[in-house]
Amino acid sequence: MRQHQPPARPRDSEASKARLLKAATDEFAARGIAGARVDRIGAAAEVNKALIYTYFGNKEQLFDAVMDAHVARVLDEVPFTPEDLPGYAGRLFDFLLANPHQLRLATWHRLERSGTDREPQGLEASMRQKTAAITQSQTDGLLTTAFSPEDLLVFTLALANAWMPTSPMATNDQAAEQTRQHRDAVVEAVRRLVAGTSATQPLQELGTAVSTT
Repeated sequence: MRQHQPPARPRDSEASKARLLKAATDEFAARGIAGARVDRIGAAAEVNKALIYTYFGNKEQLFDAVMDAHVARVLDEVPFTPEDLPGYAGRLFDFLLANPHQLRLATWHRLERSGTDREPQGLEASMRQKTAAITQSQTDGLLTTAFSPEDLLVFTLALANAWMPTSPMATNDQAAEQTRQHRDAVVEAVRRLVAGTSATQPLQELGTAVSTT
């Protein structure tokens, strides 16, 4: 008599994809696309590496999927407030500090995916929307018109990530107090930028000496 066999449990593809994306994030952030190995990613995710090709196509497309996920996350978790660019810079500083892979992946993208016409999903549209929102805030008199909307946005983004671990200016053993001081300085710098305040105004109100780092 033929023994009844229980039905095979369907593969949890979403869970497997999530583990692959997590493992790929670590691998790509550390080694970039060229240095990454699909066998290490598969082993770290505890799935057959063949599923990488089934789910994502190839290693480059897996990297693109990782970038898409990380861009979507920062856009979702760090709301853009054109009427309060200093506050936005502070929140972005906090997010990037808590998620160091974000800037590392962006750096690898510039190095290895530039010129491929493959930008992370939502990034270009987000930049256009942010620029348009800054333009409207300038029209409403909420922001200085001393700089173009594009410059204000780029300067704000650059200041927010200036002290991240990926920056050549940052130290590996940066203390919590120094991090707080850098955050305060970033917020204040953006405040002066959007207000058109003279750069010669002292920073004494911050109670910090950034040069100690």
